[in-house]
Amino acid sequence: MTKPKPSYRFYRGCYRVARAIFGAAFRLRVSGGENIPRGAAMVCANHSSLIDPILIALAFGIDEFMHFIAKIELFRIPILSAAIAKLGAISVDRETTDIATIKATLTYFKNGGKVLIFPEGTRTHPGERIAAKPGAVRIAERAGVPLVPVFVPREKRLFRRLEVVIGKPYMVDKQGEKRHFEEYAALSGELMGKIEALGDGAVSGKKTAIVSLDDHGV
Repeated sequence: MTKPKPSYRFYRGCYRVARAIFGAAFRLRVSGGENIPRGAAMVCANHSSLIDPILIALAFGIDEFMHFIAKIELFRIPILSAAIAKLGAISVDRETTDIATIKATLTYFKNGGKVLIFPEGTRTHPGERIAAKPGAVRIAERAGVPLVPVFVPREKRLFRRLEVVIGKPYMVDKQGEKRHFEEYAALSGELMGKIEALGDGAVSGKKTAIVSLDDHGV
């Protein structure tokens, strides 16, 4: 695992560039911005596009340094590896239980940071459903931080409104005894259910206040 060496100045610079590009490409809107908790949190979203992490970071605003959990293969590309490390990304080997990933995530939480993870572990196509992996729930439970469900539309059309929906944060109650895998699987399924419900609400028009990127500080 590449040891993360995040740079807040670098992050803010990249944020402004991304805001200019994606602000022109999409009419990005944020629903549920009031649900963003202060301090540490595990941000969990559905994943269908390579630009999802960028859209989520923009939705949370420039003052929320979003640390990404990214597949280890990206850290094997020299220039990209250096850039995403400065952005605070954490590498994960999806084929193993990556203890280093867990430790890095817990360190960010101790410092009050937010970490973005895609519970499904990979991108999905419209109509495709993949069982969520238990890592997000397990780490959030261990760290005692809230899970924040986020929905990103799967269909992204240039110059059309694209609404990212942020749900209410919630805690995973700790138990005295270690949970079985089946219990974590059920909790992970519940998390994905909350994420999908946000998308259903956006489609049906049931939503909280919507803000544009112009409402975020730069």
